Amino acid sequence: MGSLINKIWFLLTHKSFLWLLLYINLLGTVYGYYWYMSQLEITEPKFLLFVPDSPTASLFFTLAIIGWLLGRNFKLIEALALITLVKYGLWAVVMNLLTLVETGSIDWVGWMLIGSHFAMAVQAVLYSRLYKFGLIHIVIAAVWTIHNDVIDYVYNQMPVYHDLMKHMDNIGYFTFWLSIACILLAYWVWKRRPTTII
Repeated sequence: MGSLINKIWFLLTHKSFLWLLLYINLLGTVYGYYWYMSQLEITEPKFLLFVPDSPTASLFFTLAIIGWLLGRNFKLIEALALITLVKYGLWAVVMNLLTLVETGSIDWVGWMLIGSHFAMAVQAVLYSRLYKFGLIHIVIAAVWTIHNDVIDYVYNQMPVYHDLMKHMDNIGYFTFWLSIACILLAYWVWKRRPTTII
């Protein structure tokens, strides 16, 4: 079993595979910003940075991969990537499934979003052995993440899911605790390292 895991890890961290993963995440990031375009067009400039949640999360991971390919660790970017990829990956899965429950059906785009966003969360966890972030990076990423929730659910800049807007209070509550869970995940990843980095 250990030999199989080592072979899988060798494949996942091989430069050729990392380049493929880089292109996939880059394309997903570009498509994600395009998907948000109609909302960004009506967003006040001061909120623009905090509206396209999922593509920004995949951008963080794209930058982290670039660092690994260069033999470097962009530690804050890695902390942001882990927390936000898992958070918004799972968030989008839940929102699309809630849309399915609410309306009785979703189109192929909805199913594509479920698959792609679940993959976002999975890849963030799969590569946790490569992260070198420290506690200070987790704290900064946590502030970013909670601040983003405030922008989304206090200033009403959350991603638009028309069929779910009447449930926004409950969704905001769920999102806050999802953020906390993802921050704790990053803390666990940091803490379980043989030598933790401050």
